[in-house]
This record gives sequence, C-alpha cells and structure tokens, in this order.
Amino acid sequence: MSATIEEQARAALDGVRLTPASAIRCQPIRWLWPGWLARGKLHIFAGAPGTGKTTAALALAATITRGGRWPDGTVAPPGRVLVWSGEDDAADTLVPRLRAAGADLDRVLIVGDALTDDEPRPFDPAQDLAALEWQLERCDDVALMIADPVVSAVAGDSHKNVEVRRALQPLVNLGQRLDCAVLGISHFTKGSAGRDPTERVTGSIAFGALARVVLVAAKGEDGSRLLARAKSNIGPDGGGYRYTLEQVDIGDMEASRVSWGEALEGTARELLGAAEQQDDEHVEQRDAADWLKEVLSAGPMPVKDVKKQADEAGFAWRTVQRAMRRAGVDSRRGGFGQPATWRLCSRASESTVAPFAPHSESGATGATDATVTDIAAMRERILARFGGADDER
Repeated sequence: MSATIEEQARAALDGVRLTPASAIRCQPIRWLWPGWLARGKLHIFAGAPGTGKTTAALALAATITRGGRWPDGTVAPPGRVLVWSGEDDAADTLVPRLRAAGADLDRVLIVGDALTDDEPRPFDPAQDLAALEWQLERCDDVALMIADPVVSAVAGDSHKNVEVRRALQPLVNLGQRLDCAVLGISHFTKGSAGRDPTERVTGSIAFGALARVVLVAAKGEDGSRLLARAKSNIGPDGGGYRYTLEQVDIGDMEASRVSWGEALEGTARELLGAAEQQDDEHVEQRDAADWLKEVLSAGPMPVKDVKKQADEAGFAWRTVQRAMRRAGVDSRRGGFGQPATWRLCSRASESTVAPFAPHSESGATGATDATVTDIAAMRERILARFGGADDER
C-alpha cells in the first residue's frame, strides 16, 4: 500500500497539466502565404524526381526574404529563411538558384557543419536540432525553415509510424518555438500514381499525417509543372498553380528559377492524375513510335501483321495507332481483295499502282494481279462517269 501512496505522490509532483478550455485564448492561424504556408506548422512538399521541388521551395523562400508577391498576388511578410539541404551543394546549386529567384541573400541562412569538440561534421537534423535552436535564438524573425530531405530528420526506420512521429516532433516543436513555418521536402513512392497524393509521400504515412499542410508537384508532357495542395488541416485544400523552370543568366553562371503561371482548380488527385496520365501517354507513344519505325523500316506491312507484332511487343493497339503520326506512318488500303498496309511516309509517296508496268528481260510486263485489278476498276469508273461504252467507239 505504501508503494502505491509513493507512486501517487510522485505522480502528483510530476503531474500532467490540465487547462480549462475557457482559459485558453483563441488565436488565428498566422499565415505567411494564406492557405499555403503557416507559421509554427509542419508542411510536406512531395513529388516525383524532376518536378523542381527544391527550386520551387527556394522560390517561396526568395519571396519571403524580399516581402514579394505570392503566385496569387498576395504580399508575403518579409522575414529570414533557414535552408538545410543534404542533397544539393550551397555554392553551385542553392545560392545560384536563390540569386536567380531574386532573394535577399542576407536574409537566407544556410545550415553548414555541426561541431563536436570543435571538430566539424555533417549536420544531422536527427540529433543537432538543439544546437541549431541555440544559434537561431540570436536571429530575429525566422519565418521559414526548409529541410531537404525531411526524411533525414528520422534516425530510425522512416517506414515505421511511431519512429517517424517521434523523430519529427522535435522539428515541429522547433517551428512552434521559433514561430516559423517548417517545409520538409520529400519524394513520391515509386509506382504510386493514382493513389491519394498524401499517401504517396515516401516512408510512413506519418509524414503526411503529422504535417498540417501537404503540397505536391507533378510534371506534364509539355514540360510545365504544377504545385497542388493535397491536404490541409488548417484551411482549404485543393487547387494549385502551374509553373515552369527556366534557366537565367545571373552574371557569371546560369541557374534555374521558377516562373509562376495560371491558377488551377480541382483536387490534387485530379490535377496530378491529369498531368501524370499525360506524361505516361507521352512516354508510351514515344516508345511505340520508335518501335513502329523499326518494324516498318524494311518496307510496308499488312496492318494485321503490325497488330500481331505490337501485341507480342507488349504495346496496346490504341497506343500504336496514336503513335502513327509521331512515327511518320501512313496507312494505305490495297486494291480489291488486298489487305491495308502501313508504311513509313518516305515510302508512302511511292504509288501503289505503277502507271507503266516495267518490262522484264523476257519482255513480259511486271504488272501484278493487284495492278491489273486496279486498272480495270479505274476504267469502269471512267466509263460510268462519262457515259462511254465499248460499242460506241
């Protein structure tokens, strides 16, 4: 019994804080970009490789540093931005892209090495956040913190829900204490097209669940990209913006930057589905066109044979038909009783019926049965049109 009393006493001293809801003062969400980026909240920005996620994130950072305008025209409150990247070099990638985006570089802080007993080592967000916070306490108005990739903050198994939540919570707490938005960049799981965008984030579902806002990116066939809002627990979701990547001269070198385009309507799943389907079809048609060129390089081929070989090669017939124009393939219907053929356009210009059949060395004409049949059919059409008959001549 005494042990139980001691445990109760210890629990009373350690305690759990309970606060009446009436004592909590309501506060509005402190938006950096209304509906998209909020102070004190974790955001995940995910997409397939090549969609320009880092460049787009740096464009958002540049907008904050200079108090510029967001893609929707609203004005960003000026502030500092912290950038940590475990994938891109600061000198040849991050800073050039920030310059290209027009950032105020004095307001951008790049996370470098961590120090242990004055010995430098690579910064590890899984264990160096306390030291980072100590440094940031001397900086005023850090509005945005970028972690690229955010999975580096997880020391354990990034596919386990409990470990991801345990690892990300210090990052979330840091954002709350500094009153800054945290933007973690991630990838999509391979082969996840068509699924809910939030569930496509690489690793445990906890990445998307813990984030208050999930942003996603995709690339279309025409090279344009899109930024969409897949999830928001603190505001509206859905909608997005089109953007393109362009190379610009920044004096002594070139760097890529984002050029924002039109606003997009629809859910993230719809927007990504349209872009990714378009891109998939583009790749499939390109492959089918290359295959057609190879198959028809030897000469015309009956359509039924093309279809048979396409099936054997694993191409859907509809995809092959759509690839005809890209491959420069022309379809010609043969004479009476003859099958339709496909041929490359360079061969399609050759007449299917020779106006004068060549003579062989033996003096016999080289006319085929198809040629004779076509000539006879043509003669009948002429006679029918002009009313001529053999007995009138």
